[in-house]
Amino acid sequence: MSGAVIANTPRRNGRIVNAMSVDVEEHFQVGAFERVIDRADWPAMTSRVEANTRRCLDLFEAHGVAATFFTLGWVAERAPALMREIVDRGHELASHGYAHDRVHTFTPEAFRADLRRAKGLIEDASGTIVRGYRAPSFSIGRENAWALDVLAEEGYAYSSSVAPVQSDHYGWPDAPRFLHRPVAGSELIEIPVSTVEYGGRRMACGGGGYFRLFPYRLSAWAIERLNHVERQPAVFYFHPWEVDPNQPRIPNAPLKSRVRHYTNLDIMEAKIAKVLKRFAWDRMDRIFLQEDLQAAA
Repeated sequence: MSGAVIANTPRRNGRIVNAMSVDVEEHFQVGAFERVIDRADWPAMTSRVEANTRRCLDLFEAHGVAATFFTLGWVAERAPALMREIVDRGHELASHGYAHDRVHTFTPEAFRADLRRAKGLIEDASGTIVRGYRAPSFSIGRENAWALDVLAEEGYAYSSSVAPVQSDHYGWPDAPRFLHRPVAGSELIEIPVSTVEYGGRRMACGGGGYFRLFPYRLSAWAIERLNHVERQPAVFYFHPWEVDPNQPRIPNAPLKSRVRHYTNLDIMEAKIAKVLKRFAWDRMDRIFLQEDLQAAA
């Protein structure tokens, strides 16, 4: 990987501005259920993504926050009005691939086709240009780093696809923790989801299940540490289904998956409201795609 890119860190009222993002997918399209729900059954399942995404939009509006929505092409294909609404309400649209296939399941040629399919659907639905990509389940790692070359060749300005930590589902634990250029000779930047180091350990702190399952004060401490000790913006994410405690249950999913997926859905929206109020937030593109950043190396 290329070295870290040094750029001015955006500030607002003296505070570092952090990156807020939403991974737009249905409650049944998550990695936890991929082995128990047949993709052929997706069209017959109860769709909740439009209502849940609008709930996120309303939450952001209430706190004056703009965010980046990494959206599945599958969703854009079925809900074009939602894509236009996201843009009309001041947010960035980016790609999350077509149907939440993890990148390591693709060949380079199939990955390129998936990128083009999703990008075309999102752009056609929204009338905006897609410049960013996030791999489903942060599934770009050391073994399939070729995916970053494909993203660069396809003209993406940035990726937010690497989790520089080890988990049971994903991770590239020795990857750089902050923004960097991963492909030599390319302008592509990788913006990893946030981690924090403390006591010789590296821990995830960028939202999602970690934010929902663990106490709020742990995430707040980690973001404070990133902003005030490391002088870096946090990269935070969550999913629309995480603010939907009334979503249908998948009874045949493994117990571990059900615990991870359904725990604290009833308090997630309130926790997000707290973090929106406490810290400064903005879209990925407005934080990281600056003129001076593009010239740095």
